[in-house]
Amino acid sequence: MKYRSAFDIIGPVMIGPSSSHTAGAARIGRVARTLFGRQPSKAEIYLYGSFAKTYKGHGTDVAIVGGILDYDTYDERIPGSLQLAEQLGMEIVFSVEEAVVDHPNTVRIKLFDDDKEMELVGISIGGGSIEIIELNSFALKLTGEHPAILVVHNDQFGVISKVTYLLAQHEINIGHMEVSRKEKGKMALMVIEVDQNIDQNLMDEIAQLPHITQVIKMVD
Repeated sequence: MKYRSAFDIIGPVMIGPSSSHTAGAARIGRVARTLFGRQPSKAEIYLYGSFAKTYKGHGTDVAIVGGILDYDTYDERIPGSLQLAEQLGMEIVFSVEEAVVDHPNTVRIKLFDDDKEMELVGISIGGGSIEIIELNSFALKLTGEHPAILVVHNDQFGVISKVTYLLAQHEINIGHMEVSRKEKGKMALMVIEVDQNIDQNLMDEIAQLPHITQVIKMVD
């Protein structure tokens, strides 16, 4: 299937495909790119449920890859994203999965380069809205609709209160926050969605706290 422009597959005017399979898919791919922090050399994309059944006809494949290339949902380069990724030297591998999942529009994305590897699971919940429900085996809920800070840390007493204290000092209001850990006293992940933009000074202050191993900023 050929598309005349990005708007043939991704709103506001769409011909055929749904926003769940295109705009949502592109947003999941772009969140993956943001969390990875740079262009990967390889992307493995595992499709489940409805995504697995209709991904080519609905443009889900080009949408996800376009997002990984850091294209917004309205970017006219999205229909050619598979070719553009190849030109940039990015290896793309699609896998259709038969496992039963909780949501029909589910994708698992693994990104790689020589120094880094990351894995996330995202769902497209309709109307272009998404949720990231897993990051490197941590369960979470991240919508990508608000500025957010992801803090990887050791599960030690007082770490959470120190982070929230810094947010209060910078007059940052928390809209949603959750903490996930794999094992008591081991590695944990804070996901904090906030109402204001996050400046680099705050990021640096959080990174310097004891027991913090990584801080990632997301903007809406």
